[in-house]
Amino acid sequence: MSRAFILVIDSLGIGATDDADQYGDTGADTLGHIAEACRGIRGQDLRLPNLVRLGLGRAARLSSGRTPPGLRDDGDISAAYGCANQRSRGKDTPSGHWEMAGLPVLFDWGFFPKTEPCFPPAVTDALIARCALPGLLGNRHTSGTQIIEELGAEHIRSGKPICYTSADSVFQIAAHEAHFGLERLYEVCREAEEILKGLNIARVIARPFLGETAASFKRTANRRDLTVPPHGPTLLDRVFEGGGEVVSIGKIADIFSHQSISRSVKAGDTDGLFDLTLAEAGAARDGALVFVNFVDFDQLYGHRRDVAGYAAELEALDRRMPEFVAALRPGDLAVITADHGCDPTWPGSDHTREKVPLLIFGPGVAARSLGVRDSFADIGQTIARHLGCPPLDYGVDCFADDP
Repeated sequence: MSRAFILVIDSLGIGATDDADQYGDTGADTLGHIAEACRGIRGQDLRLPNLVRLGLGRAARLSSGRTPPGLRDDGDISAAYGCANQRSRGKDTPSGHWEMAGLPVLFDWGFFPKTEPCFPPAVTDALIARCALPGLLGNRHTSGTQIIEELGAEHIRSGKPICYTSADSVFQIAAHEAHFGLERLYEVCREAEEILKGLNIARVIARPFLGETAASFKRTANRRDLTVPPHGPTLLDRVFEGGGEVVSIGKIADIFSHQSISRSVKAGDTDGLFDLTLAEAGAARDGALVFVNFVDFDQLYGHRRDVAGYAAELEALDRRMPEFVAALRPGDLAVITADHGCDPTWPGSDHTREKVPLLIFGPGVAARSLGVRDSFADIGQTIARHLGCPPLDYGVDCFADDP
């Protein structure tokens, strides 16, 4: 038997989806615009030789019709490559991950209006009463890092947690780990999750931070996502029910509401998550699914519109890719993909509706084009077949035409 790995470079879109006009994202291209900006920002091309060898440049060309600067290959490709449109209606984290696990979100999430305040009084009043809070700060659409910088000092002084949202279906609560208390923050988030039932909000996110001034405030690795359970069976369920191990690295367990997770491990940054991935490549048993999310691309660079930081983080990940490729065993199958876009050159600070890369590799996987796929669910269906699981309800095996 063999193993499977899904490595999600969170927010690495590679060009607008076919329906991006419905989301105001026509022309968005996270990877392409970062690559184009690199020459002007630092005077040299984006350098991702290992990801290019896995077909990233070709996947980008399939998606957008052009190869981003610096990502043209010399013909030496070692993976099957393609790109995928999204069937789910949203461009949020749960929708993207559930779809790649074979479960598109074909309904509309609940959202909060772009007004100030944005949360219904019934929600905020109940939260204040249930948690004996002196009040709430924020109550608007904004960037998390921006609102913590703006209101962090007042939060420490007043004891009022900072509540905010975005274009996603989410209720986020930021609080200081020491002054407010981490466990207290988690409890407030659990109460918010209960209060929000019936509004079809996908996630409540705890956003703890440390520091004493606006200049030193920094979010910590103790983030916690309280996500509603998936509305149907996913690849994780199929693997788990068949006796296989499902290993979550990073926030995957939170995204799937800890459903069908055998083991969950976290780290504070991309390097730490990559170290854990290498450890699982060495330890995971036959039949295992190892599911990884590299969140910093989205939360530290995409949402903050930090083009240079995003580029540097991509190059750092690229330098480590040979370690992972070397750790794969005969029969293993690995997929590199993304869950949505977050173009750091795009207006605002929200996700962008983009196609995602689909790079499939491992010992015995032949280099070939997989074309433009209709759904992220093709990832889940391909892995289900690879691990000998029953077929999923959505998606087409990327290698269905192979003899």
